[in-house]
Amino acid sequence: MYGNHINLGIMHRLVIPLSMLLLSTVSQAYTVSVPSNQSGSTYVNPVIDADYSDPDVVASPDGKSFYMTASSFQCAPGLPILKSADLVNWDLTGYALPAVPPEDFYTVLPRHGRGVWAPSIRYHDGEYYIYWGDPDFGVFMIKAADPEGEWSKPVLVASGKGMIDPTPLWDDNGHAYLVNGWAASRAGFNSVLTVSEMSPDGCRLMSTPRIVFDGNASGHHTVEGPKFYKRDGWYYILCPAGGVEKGWQLALRSKNVYGPYEAKTVMAQGESDINGPHQGGWVTDSKGADWFLHFQDRGLYGRVVHLNPVEWREGWPVIGIDKDGDGCGTPVRKYRKPSVLKYEGHLDDPQNLFQWNSNYDNLYGFPLSDGLMRIYGHRQKSPDANLWETPNLWLMKFPGEKFKVSAKTRVSAASISEGASSGMMVMGLDYARLGIRKSGDDFILEFAECMDAEHGTAEKVMEIATIKPSRTYNAGLYPNLENEIWFQIECIGEGQCAFSYSTDGMKFIPAGKFKAANGKWIGARLGFYSTIPPHIKERGWIDVVSLKTDYNEKQ
Repeated sequence: MYGNHINLGIMHRLVIPLSMLLLSTVSQAYTVSVPSNQSGSTYVNPVIDADYSDPDVVASPDGKSFYMTASSFQCAPGLPILKSADLVNWDLTGYALPAVPPEDFYTVLPRHGRGVWAPSIRYHDGEYYIYWGDPDFGVFMIKAADPEGEWSKPVLVASGKGMIDPTPLWDDNGHAYLVNGWAASRAGFNSVLTVSEMSPDGCRLMSTPRIVFDGNASGHHTVEGPKFYKRDGWYYILCPAGGVEKGWQLALRSKNVYGPYEAKTVMAQGESDINGPHQGGWVTDSKGADWFLHFQDRGLYGRVVHLNPVEWREGWPVIGIDKDGDGCGTPVRKYRKPSVLKYEGHLDDPQNLFQWNSNYDNLYGFPLSDGLMRIYGHRQKSPDANLWETPNLWLMKFPGEKFKVSAKTRVSAASISEGASSGMMVMGLDYARLGIRKSGDDFILEFAECMDAEHGTAEKVMEIATIKPSRTYNAGLYPNLENEIWFQIECIGEGQCAFSYSTDGMKFIPAGKFKAANGKWIGARLGFYSTIPPHIKERGWIDVVSLKTDYNEKQ
């Protein structure tokens, strides 16, 4: 059984229709299923067992829907928009950001671990706003009247290095403010939160930042990810401390927007098995109950999303379950569902789960009329270059802890495109790929591993078999060799991945095993590649014809 959640039940098999366009733009929204489907009166955490790190959430004005976004770093399209009626079951409706700004910087190479950090999503005066920090360029903002539709062009609200994790607050007196953290890797300091006054339209800062909380002075190291709120005359900043693996959740409060702020730990791991429970967003449902969506760091699987109840006690939020009454909650594994709208489900909808490894360029590939996507061979810098700097990798998040993903593909190469290679891969700081390489009048099936890819380590390649082309046809000046081949990746847990292939789509032959690794600030991903050596003119390509995912649905 292939589980995308802990304690999962019934197997669900989804075949993506060939006609589905998995777009690299967001001209319209697509409703798709993410690994989150729970019926009954209770839910089990994580509610999304996939890598949606640094989540933030907002309720629609009518209270019937909730919208979430998350960090997307250098991947494009970015800023996923997820929708829920019950805060437990979520659908990915699309992406708010077609390309990461500045576009020229994020299109040339995949800028691993850079780009969109810890966004916040808010509703104000008839529009939804998303703010995010890019540690190298500053704070950006986009907005939309319909979060499932087209979003505005990015606005650079504040230019500078080190500004991360911004959240706006429109006060009831007409003023607007922005809180943010600071990245030590760029600014030379961290654990400091600052507040600046912002123009009422949310487009620019009107004052210099003012320190409102210094975690270094209060024993709370690595304070970041602040979320700004106002309740009953108090200003609240909810923020994590202690780092993603072993941290805790803080609440800060003050009667003045600029402080001083009192601090209290309101959620920690305690005796639970849920590490680092922090960094997320507080939301109130239509029944008046309060909830907190946050992440748990699970290494190679990324940062998965949890839901915890919130109780207010003497002006402080208590997140999770507080058994000893000290005002600090412990995260729940299982809990009653919010008493809001029933989730209707979208399990048969197509999935729009893939992102490019950098901003999309027309030369990367195009959606197909008889399949999903054509990916053209990227010309590598050198014959032995690994895939770390390959921008046109077409990748999706791991859909849980245990799963099986199978793909029908067509690989084509001109007769002169010696060395052109295409196939399926698992990508991270370490990666593995299974593909076929043009060699003479045949294809060579090869399995390759690359450890510590970021530092230019060469691949270790093992040739497995010679495969005859399934079709040869004239294409321009040279004949084209084509092979119809199925690739499959099965993850049995703890990142253990088994690669296999098939020439008929029925019988799969084992081809290699690999222990997946996380990427830079993100979990492991899987998907497709196509490359050519530096001296080759004819590019070759891989057509991803169809995709099938097997995994368990949580009940």
